[in-house]
Amino acid sequence: MFRLICLCIGYFVGCIETAYVVGRIWKVDLRQHGSGNLGTTNALRVLGKKAGAVVFFGDIMKSVVAFLICRTIFKDEGNLAGVYGSVGAVLGHNYPFYLKFKGGKGIAVMIGMTAAMAFSIDFRLAIPNAIVGFGLAFATGYVSVGSLLFALTLPISCYLLGYDHEIVLLTACVGVMAFWRHRGNIKKLMNGTENKFGSKKK
Repeated sequence: MFRLICLCIGYFVGCIETAYVVGRIWKVDLRQHGSGNLGTTNALRVLGKKAGAVVFFGDIMKSVVAFLICRTIFKDEGNLAGVYGSVGAVLGHNYPFYLKFKGGKGIAVMIGMTAAMAFSIDFRLAIPNAIVGFGLAFATGYVSVGSLLFALTLPISCYLLGYDHEIVLLTACVGVMAFWRHRGNIKKLMNGTENKFGSKKK
């Protein structure tokens, strides 16, 4: 039962759509501009660096907050409850009910999930994911490449570091979700039409 409760708590925390709120402050509905995605990359391209940074930080913190709330409520379940909270935050971010279930792609929220797990369970988790995600994004110039490889590396790192099998499965699930949410980007990468970091939306 605690799993479902944590997913629900995380979902409603994740539904605080940072990009939507920031866009409204800037008097712009990001759903109607750029890629239409309510995430960091679209906020950066449409609204600039300051807005992009606020959205990125806000989305990370949603996952951290959900993790901490659930771990605190369900102390006996410990970090597993926190991970379920973060998974719920990813779901809420990607599929906010009040925005017709059209949100972001979940990578920043997954980064928050990784940060919470690293500080709570094993700090080494942050190292390979940071190198793969941020390193390849800058090396290739494609945010989507770094995002996808980050999503792939997370469950693999959890497995190699000996995390609980249920946690490995949960990270694999959000990783698969990330690939699904990036299916348009994957198609553009294959066609050579994907936008590079810092470029305006084509």
